[in-house]
Amino acid sequence: MTAIRPAATLALVRDSNQGLEVLLLQRTWQAAFLPGYFVFPGGAVDPHDPDVRAFVSGRDDAAISQTLSLDEGGADYMIAALRECLEEAGLLLAVDGQGRLPPGNHPVLTEGREALRREETSFRTLCEHHGLELPLDRLAYLGHWVTPRGAPRRFDTRFFVALAPPDQQAAHDGSETIDHAWLTSVEALAAHRQGQMALGYPTLRTLRLLADFADTESLLRHAHANPPTPRPSRPWPARKGGDAWLVEPDAPAYAEVRRLDPHRQGTASAEIEPGRAVELAPGVTRVTAPNPGAMTGPGTNSYLLGDGDDHLVIDPGPEQPAHLERLLELAGGKISQALVTHTHIDHSPGASWLKARTGALLVGLPPPPGASQDAGFVPDYRPRQGECLTTPVGPLKVLHTPGHASNHLCYLLEPARLLFAGDQVMQGSTVVINPPDGDMAAYLAALHELGQEPFDTIAPGHGFLIGEGHAAIDFLVTHRMAREHKMRRALARHGPASLESLTRHAYDDVPEEKLGVAARSALAHLLKLEAEGRAEQQAGQWISREG
Repeated sequence: MTAIRPAATLALVRDSNQGLEVLLLQRTWQAAFLPGYFVFPGGAVDPHDPDVRAFVSGRDDAAISQTLSLDEGGADYMIAALRECLEEAGLLLAVDGQGRLPPGNHPVLTEGREALRREETSFRTLCEHHGLELPLDRLAYLGHWVTPRGAPRRFDTRFFVALAPPDQQAAHDGSETIDHAWLTSVEALAAHRQGQMALGYPTLRTLRLLADFADTESLLRHAHANPPTPRPSRPWPARKGGDAWLVEPDAPAYAEVRRLDPHRQGTASAEIEPGRAVELAPGVTRVTAPNPGAMTGPGTNSYLLGDGDDHLVIDPGPEQPAHLERLLELAGGKISQALVTHTHIDHSPGASWLKARTGALLVGLPPPPGASQDAGFVPDYRPRQGECLTTPVGPLKVLHTPGHASNHLCYLLEPARLLFAGDQVMQGSTVVINPPDGDMAAYLAALHELGQEPFDTIAPGHGFLIGEGHAAIDFLVTHRMAREHKMRRALARHGPASLESLTRHAYDDVPEEKLGVAARSALAHLLKLEAEGRAEQQAGQWISREG
């Protein structure tokens, strides 16, 4: 199991003619985690950071720890953020005996920074030698992020914000960081959207928060007065296999059992059972089909929306009579519409069965060619992008999200802020993008569009409810772009090379038995790079077209 290291990062902000700007540093392409990504200065808390507490002012460790919901050690996160900012960006938020910030030519920013980077001195020694204190009351707490399972490195990171020292000039270190930029949040988010700047989820989340403020004064006033709520850290009581069960915060069921059992009575289930009706919201019930497998997880989720007089179903699933009879039973035999997210054979074949039994209107887009498609699905109604369908539980917004399948749709139940995501977002894994119908560029664009929609929770085609829905989407984009970087690096180092060879290099963290499936997504990445003029296929071999 990958150890989780405490870490801290600092968003340094300043006012400009363009508005509030923040400093972003580009990580080296040789970094093991998020190579080439733009991040805020930061890094792991060092074992020697507590030694620097003797040189802090403004707030003590007890007060900071209370803000960070820690028993102790909160000051060490802030110390780490300031130390890393000096090492990576050449900026130091510190004051001398007269309360003055170091000017740009101060030796602590030149010789001191280099000695610290080369580990020839310590942060404590620098503060002591130059008579500096760290004014921790100038840092405001912005957020908390724990790297999800599966990443090569995991960090428990605290995010802070502070006004940049006005008389100092940022300078990347040329080693861990290879570029830097002062940008408004709008500029950075636009560059990310256009593929010009790689940004990970916690950076995106912070930039969106900063975008709400016109200047540093209003931002810092808000941040100091409104620290974030504590991240859930204790297990949640539930039921599993008929017994009492504790669900850990990182477990797939955690968001769902918290939502369904907010008072911790231990009544929610920590397992998905085929045929079991689970009420997720007023008028919204999930029933999972008995088709578990490597590609379907615990089975395909069907969602009933309605009341006693009328129901519609999203993704009736495979044509399994027992499952479909169960849906009819729960709906009192009244299903007027069968909506599908897409026509893969684990999602839509049950729709035609329901139409034959109830006369239900079939809603969705026609199937594209392909062996995995439900060729028998003939929609009675083809919804339009952005259209709102009337349902017994409120308006259901239609979102066209091609990529996994060209006819893929998501449905947003606006009153409940609940997104029925089909296979656009999978719990605990990434979806396969299988050309020719699967399209990586279209998939990423659709994820970006989904990120603009107002929802809190995702109801996926397979698995439990996913909390912090926008975080899940941003993490998917981060993961896909990191994989694309590995593919580009494999092309540069090993090309010309076959798809099989490149898959082994770019998916070296995937078990041997899954490389065949991974090769389909690898091909999707290569086709995207080819369309962008960065790769080319010649006689069955792929080569890089990047300089």
